Order: sequence, then structure tokens, then C-alpha cells
Amino acid sequence: MSNAVIRVLVGSNNPVKKGAAMKAFAKAFPTRAIHCEEISAPSNVADQPMNEADTKLGSQNRATFCAHSDSKQQFDYYVAMEGGVDSFSEGPATFAYVTIRDQQGRIVTGRSANLPLPRKVYSRLEQGEELAHVMDDLFNDQNIRQKGGAIGIFTNQIETRESVYMQALILALAPYLHEEIYQ
Repeated sequence: MSNAVIRVLVGSNNPVKKGAAMKAFAKAFPTRAIHCEEISAPSNVADQPMNEADTKLGSQNRATFCAHSDSKQQFDYYVAMEGGVDSFSEGPATFAYVTIRDQQGRIVTGRSANLPLPRKVYSRLEQGEELAHVMDDLFNDQNIRQKGGAIGIFTNQIETRESVYMQALILALAPYLHEEIYQ
């Protein structure tokens, strides 16, 4: 890993995900310059993962794709985020899994907090719609997923999709920040 710049490859062309990665790494490594690039990485799960297992797998698949696509090993970390939904004992919720992989193949996967979803939103997801499209329709907006997401709308922008991804990434970075203890 270079001493001056940490290079991160993000497995999505969504600017929210790239922004979350950039901000998380900048906070975690405040004395280092951070360079982020993005690549379209397939999740190999449904466009709208409907359970925790698929959401986690989608995140891990994207990070692995990033690592395998970097044949010249130009990047220090490969990062992916996957949003999903599930029905829990408390009711339906949306959340995200994040995966960070380094050049040595070490993988850390983390998870965000749950955002409760209205039953009528979850019912539409069960019918095959994606959360982003349901939110666009309900709130008469376009491309909510690249704005604050459902999180932004339902928290009145107190938190956003980017801030939740950023927090989950920072927590997942802990083993890289304290390698001597986590090994």
C-alpha cells in the first residue's frame, strides 16, 4: 500500500456509494489522501434483495468482482454496498451490507442499522418492485436512490443513504485500523 494515497475501487457507479466510501476512508485515515474510482460490479442477486442473506452476498460479490477486475493491483481496497429489505419480528425494514476487501484478500463485511418500512411499501416490494422505484412513485420524485434514498425521506434528511453507508463502512474498517489486535 502506498504511503501517500489510499486507492479505493467502489463496486457501483452510483455517486452516493462512491461518496460514502470517499468520506468513510477520509475519516478513517485522516492523514492520508484518498482516491476513489468506481466500476459497475454485478451483485449476482436480485435487483431488490428481499432478505439479509442475499443482501450480504450481493455486497460480497461486488467487492470480489472489483478485486478480480484489478489485474494490475492498482487499488488498496475494494468496497461494495448492497441495500436490501427483510421482514423482522418488529416489521419490514431496509438496511445495507458493506464489504471491504484488501489486496491480500482479507474481507470484512458489515451491516447498517434498520430503517422501518411502511407495510404498504414492503407489500409492493414483495410484488417485485424495487424500493427506489416505489419511493419515487410514492413521493412523486425521480432517482431518489441517488439522493437521500428512503432513509433521507423517512428521516426528513436527518440521515441519508450516504450517511448510513458511511457509518457502516467506518465500522467495517476497524480491523484494518487495528490490524495488530484483529489478527
